[in-house]
Amino acid sequence: MNEQSEPQTAIEPPPPSPIFNLPGPVLAALALLGLIYAVQSLLLSGSGLDWLFFNFGFIPLRYITPLSEQGPQLFWTPITYSLLHGSIEHIVFNGLWLMAFGTPVARRIGTLRFIVFWVLSATASAAFHAALNWGGATLLIGASGVVSGLMGAACRFAFPPEQRMSGPAHLNPRLSMLGAFRSRTVVAFILFWFVGNLLIAVGVPLIGDGSQAIAWDAHIGGFVFGFVLFGFFDREPPEQPLISETSDILQS
Repeated sequence: MNEQSEPQTAIEPPPPSPIFNLPGPVLAALALLGLIYAVQSLLLSGSGLDWLFFNFGFIPLRYITPLSEQGPQLFWTPITYSLLHGSIEHIVFNGLWLMAFGTPVARRIGTLRFIVFWVLSATASAAFHAALNWGGATLLIGASGVVSGLMGAACRFAFPPEQRMSGPAHLNPRLSMLGAFRSRTVVAFILFWFVGNLLIAVGVPLIGDGSQAIAWDAHIGGFVFGFVLFGFFDREPPEQPLISETSDILQS
């Protein structure tokens, strides 16, 4: 007796997971930072690098100099300094923290708000640095002020809530500032972060050889901006799915 079998339906394999599971704004920021650093490292001479840092780095001295005695750099450098880096260690360190904390924030607020957050947190970091170094001829470069702002914003929603099943970090409800201080995880992270920056302020290096000065004050300005003002950038998160294939949970 001949047995007939039903035709087998081909099972398509699941689509491959992306190599870099990062949101578009974070990938674009990393690419831009990397491109700028590659250009300044590979194509610019010493004088060209001085020109770049002078015209696009943040210098507090500009803000006590009469407008008639300077160019228009004071208008854009509170933002453009955040795109420049002084060493490979500098950009790698900032890039890693940008991936860790920029990812949940970008997924939470979307591309346009992420760009606005970058611009304003960079400006807030530069302003706090200038307030503590008023009239100084120091040069401020690097994205660490923005990264600190993202850390402050993440403290309002991205850490795993206590006594609840954890899901994707960007879907957590936003905590009030008082509510954030009721979270042991958030408080522990904030204390660790501030102690680290206070150690930097008194000259204790936390990474590298400590030969390069670190703008701890810009870090604090960015962090406070992100923590206090994140609610103005936030939007209602989508309803949380039961199972998520991707996760951006932050663990402290």
